[in-house]
Amino acid sequence: MTTARPIETWLTDMDGVLVHEEVPLPGASDFIEALKATGRRFLVLTNNSIFTPRDLRARLLGSGIDVPEDAIWTSALATAKFLADQRPGGSAYVVGEAGLTTALHDVGYVMTDRKPDYVVLGETRTYSFEAITRAIRLIEGGARFIATNPDASGPSQHGTLPATGSVAALISTATGRQPYFIGKPNPLMMRTALDRIEGHSATTAMVGDRMDTDVISGLEAGLRTFLVLTGSTREEQVENFPYRPTKVVDGIKDLVSLIQ
Repeated sequence: MTTARPIETWLTDMDGVLVHEEVPLPGASDFIEALKATGRRFLVLTNNSIFTPRDLRARLLGSGIDVPEDAIWTSALATAKFLADQRPGGSAYVVGEAGLTTALHDVGYVMTDRKPDYVVLGETRTYSFEAITRAIRLIEGGARFIATNPDASGPSQHGTLPATGSVAALISTATGRQPYFIGKPNPLMMRTALDRIEGHSATTAMVGDRMDTDVISGLEAGLRTFLVLTGSTREEQVENFPYRPTKVVDGIKDLVSLIQ
């Protein structure tokens, strides 16, 4: 039996692992501070495309969690990188907020509702029927359909929130066109994250609260996976999946001792 190599780099989800919206979860600050104190390279990943990394750093700091801006990787950033690689200098009609539009502007994309190359759907708390209708008609007119992430819902301190996947399903039903999802569990998201921290799959761990995005994406990337029970997936649901995380823990507080 081979002994697992020490964990040298860490990837961790944000919502449901470190915070519930702006409410910090037990051990979240201790976990991040331990990573910084030991010099371990890490990234906080989020499928939420609403905010820029600078916004997220400020929000986390307001919750008592000090994450450097360059240690935050969002589905909006991954989407912008993908589109810039696929069609440099392209155009997009965007249904989303500042995190997504800023990321696309930063890679040279033009936002337009006139014959865009892509319709890009992201997270927002104010989905507009008018904007969704426009997106449907542009896709019917030939625009390629991209969505930042497949999450149908997300956790909050008050309960479940609808997310990008739910709205993508509405658009797909109307158009008959399925989007290409960029965020977790797409391997693109994990590969770009590992590249940013110069991580190796054999010595990297993924921490998340969802079996269907976090755990499966880490598993398929060859990482060790830790499921925390402070978010979307409940303990009794784990056995419903045909795969398992390396370990299930109550919360991020239980992983601080693993950082060396």
